[in-house]
Amino acid sequence: MKQLGLIGYPLSHSFSKKYFEDKFQHLALTDYSYEVFPLEKIEELTVLLNQRAQLIGLNVTIPYKEQVIPFLDQLDETAKAVGAVNCIKIETLNGVKKLIGYNTDVFGFRQSIKPFLEPQHERALIIGTGGASKAVEFVLKQIGVECWFMSRDKTESKKPNCLNYDELNQYVVQAFKLIVNTSPVGMYPNTANCPLIPYQYIAPGHLLYDLVYNPEETLFMKKGKEQGAVAVNGLSMLYHQADKAWEIWNE
Repeated sequence: MKQLGLIGYPLSHSFSKKYFEDKFQHLALTDYSYEVFPLEKIEELTVLLNQRAQLIGLNVTIPYKEQVIPFLDQLDETAKAVGAVNCIKIETLNGVKKLIGYNTDVFGFRQSIKPFLEPQHERALIIGTGGASKAVEFVLKQIGVECWFMSRDKTESKKPNCLNYDELNQYVVQAFKLIVNTSPVGMYPNTANCPLIPYQYIAPGHLLYDLVYNPEETLFMKKGKEQGAVAVNGLSMLYHQADKAWEIWNE
């Protein structure tokens, strides 16, 4: 039996488990399984690997996309450049495990946002400074979009191009026609929450992209649409990154 899984904490729901179980069924693969592993501390990864000899790959989600790196033996070029990992391939040779880190968020985000980008989206405001934000910044910079960040604590984020919520006003919001939420704010079950930006200054021409996919329309997206903006959720990105992970595990 070949086992795949997801590590993160907390893991109240999992897109990945259903997605891959459906894939196994569609491809008539009876020798694969997918499990969810909520690890309270990243150090528990070592115990998990010792207990599950059949593991060949892991997805990585909040809050471990950066914390997992010291536990890996190798990073592919994209993961190294981004500084975050969301996919691990586990190779075993002569009983010795080798963990290789990848970032399929980069591929997923690039593929999902491409159809929506227009000339006015030359400057992006990225909400959140965690592992997912690094993949978003990497993609946008590659295609020539200037990136700024928004964080509750500018000092903690350690980024020079960072604003806090108090600095958001009409001029700032109008200057950033692309706003990407990489934080978990608004994710189920906390669907009544949204990033605290002055939505009254959002207008047609804005693109609001939310990496959250559950609910399908977050409050962040809803408020943007009410102002005439285009709003997109992270479901397409998830499908693309999951397919890329499957490709990596089966190379």
